[in-house]
Amino acid sequence: MTLADRERAGASLPRAGARSPFVRLSALLADLAPGKAAINLALGEPQHPVPPFVGPVIAEHVAAFGRYPPGKGTPGFRRAAALWLGRRFALPRALDPETEVLVLNGTREGLFLAALAAKGWVAPRAGPPAMLLPNPFYAVYAAGAAAAGCELIFLDATLRTGFLPDLESIDAALLARTVALYLASPSNPQGAVADRRYLGRAAALAQRFGFVLLSDECYSEIYGGEPPAGALEGAGPDFANVVVFHSLSKRSNLPGLRVGFAAGDGRFMGSYGELRNIAAPQVPGPAQEVAVAALADEAHVAVNRRLYAAKFALADEILGTRYGYRRPAGGFFLWLDVKAHGGGETAALALWRQAGLRVLPGRYIAHDQIDGTNPGADFIRVAMVQDQETTAEALHRLVAVLG
Repeated sequence: MTLADRERAGASLPRAGARSPFVRLSALLADLAPGKAAINLALGEPQHPVPPFVGPVIAEHVAAFGRYPPGKGTPGFRRAAALWLGRRFALPRALDPETEVLVLNGTREGLFLAALAAKGWVAPRAGPPAMLLPNPFYAVYAAGAAAAGCELIFLDATLRTGFLPDLESIDAALLARTVALYLASPSNPQGAVADRRYLGRAAALAQRFGFVLLSDECYSEIYGGEPPAGALEGAGPDFANVVVFHSLSKRSNLPGLRVGFAAGDGRFMGSYGELRNIAAPQVPGPAQEVAVAALADEAHVAVNRRLYAAKFALADEILGTRYGYRRPAGGFFLWLDVKAHGGGETAALALWRQAGLRVLPGRYIAHDQIDGTNPGADFIRVAMVQDQETTAEALHRLVAVLG
């Protein structure tokens, strides 16, 4: 199978861009044997140790598996989430756990259903309803926007724009028909961090034009310098038109726990909660108790950051300035420019066939624009989730193949 054939096999996705990038990657690498013992750097699944308190907390609350948990989350969980947000971010006031916080079965379902809730909550739009997405993007944004029946508008987030969408360039007529704007800070895959001014500008646009700012902050606790700002900090005392999403997956190395939360504008959260009460899976009580313990403890989070910092130090040493590398401000991905090596798909094939490295072509998490360009086409995404020794081996193999 030629590269063109492999690209066609992996690219038969709807215009919404909602097909899994990992399905596309599997199609690209189908029937090819890895050149060395495989190392998976494609999936953003944390591999650091699970915090030691998880098992004892589940054991203590195991009887709760025998009861249906409340859809919006236990009072203890919602209170813990509100208190953590208040400690972590400079909020204009404390959040009300009763009306402004909802538990999520992982933020993926929350981000998806938020699009549907936003479509029903906003006032009638001045034209065909649209949702704005960063480009590259987390695939669930596109899936949610498509399910809500909105036109998807992709805002390029490239080196030129600081790897964040250029808010100043969005036309007022488009904003007037916008239902929601998805943002991610730190961004996936580039690791760019939006400052308070940028997030305040996004919140102001949402409030002025009546749409919802959906701020994905799942990587907020993995950073190298100052803690990233949050969108609620500049949203005003009512958090109007702003909702943030957080997860235990990255912060606490608990991707299998499937616990996250949304918080923000109480008016929207009421409507959102009604939809989730019908359509969303409930989160088991023992899992919420683990989350309460995790949110109360910062020691394991600090250890987690140090582990990632050590691996980025390896990248600094091994990669240097190759492939446009520079240490990201947040998150745990490398976003490497491999244009000189034929682009993302070609580089991913070479790394798998010659070195056993499974990386994600950037095209698979970005959307082709009208002019045919794709802001991810020249890149690969490398997830720094393995242990330090495996990461060092992987980076050395990468350099050996790509030079």
